Amino acid sequence: MERWPWPSGGAWLLVAARALLQLLRADLRLGRPLLAALALLAALDWLCQRLLPPPAALAVLAAAGWIALSRLARPPRLPVATRAVLITGCDSGFGKETAKKLDAMGFTVLATVLELDGPGALELRACCSPRLRLLQMDLTKPADISRALEFTKAHTTSTGLWGLVNNAGHNDVVADVELSPVATFRSCMEVNFFGALELTKGLLPLLRRSRGRIVTVGSPAGDMPYPCLAAYGTSKAAMALLMDTFSCELLPWGVKVSIIQPGCFKTESVQNVGQWEQRKQLLLASLPRELLQAYGEDYIEHLHGQFLHSLRLALPDLSPVVDAITDALLAARPRRRYYPGRGLGLMYFIHYYLPEGLRRRFLQTFFISHCLPRALRPGGRGSAPAQDAAPDPDPDPNPGPSPVAAQ
Repeated sequence: MERWPWPSGGAWLLVAARALLQLLRADLRLGRPLLAALALLAALDWLCQRLLPPPAALAVLAAAGWIALSRLARPPRLPVATRAVLITGCDSGFGKETAKKLDAMGFTVLATVLELDGPGALELRACCSPRLRLLQMDLTKPADISRALEFTKAHTTSTGLWGLVNNAGHNDVVADVELSPVATFRSCMEVNFFGALELTKGLLPLLRRSRGRIVTVGSPAGDMPYPCLAAYGTSKAAMALLMDTFSCELLPWGVKVSIIQPGCFKTESVQNVGQWEQRKQLLLASLPRELLQAYGEDYIEHLHGQFLHSLRLALPDLSPVVDAITDALLAARPRRRYYPGRGLGLMYFIHYYLPEGLRRRFLQTFFISHCLPRALRPGGRGSAPAQDAAPDPDPDPNPGPSPVAAQ
């Protein structure tokens, strides 16, 4: 049987790429990812010419080109028009920067803050348009949430409410579970879960009417057991599961739900070393004497030092998180999960595919590496490192992500 002639010089690659570009109807970002994808497609073209019959090779090449280029293409965006968005936790960090960007894009932004006269609120008043409205709200106070619901309804009568960004978060202790007061778990759940749940439920009638968006800032600490972040991580894990449930239940209503899982970024709360020092002192003062003797004050000091070291390596540019929130609000087909930050892909690969011992060592190396509690050291004294803990890492210019604190 006569074989079909195969065009030389990668002609099939050019034909397939042109067809795919026309079909996608979206611009591509010119950069390393696109160049790498084209190089891989060229290599695949070379292999297909030598290993497969032409019809099968063309099918493989076309499928590979579709997958590669569709992943790199800019997704179509909805127009901003008169869309209104409520953002919680705009005193600092991701919430404040997101409010500024969305306001500049033309959104009507309703921004909640803990203090109307705080630095974050004053900055938003100074740099944003008159469309932005500030509202004081504490997610632990039902009266504040009720007032926020009424405020939102009153200010979206003409536009409707397009989006809710659950950004406000809270964490006030970095310690082992046994060392963390139960009240800390309750306070994290009150802000990170119950408060956000009550606000989201209250706004669902508006979001269902607009077929809008719910965007929640979570944390990788809700997906994997970061050392000393149990109180924060469990509240974020509960919120992630709740959002996944909402995503299924609200699908018939046209409401899309996304979760942002950022790495460690230099928000104001993360950089406040004095605040973390104060919280450490409060923890030491609150521990029962027997527990403090078993672990040792130097054990807690060691954890605190490791934690501060990880914060110094946080990323200063918050724009990846702000861009992810914006995409979740405006993309025609938003992702269920966004992972802005450096090293998250590697971290999740290790968490899901490598043995438990390697996962634990990886988290200890890039976040907090424990030393032995005082009671487990030879003679009850000394500071020998734990057998399964990696030694203290030297400052790493390319650290893994360390999700901490409030947004």
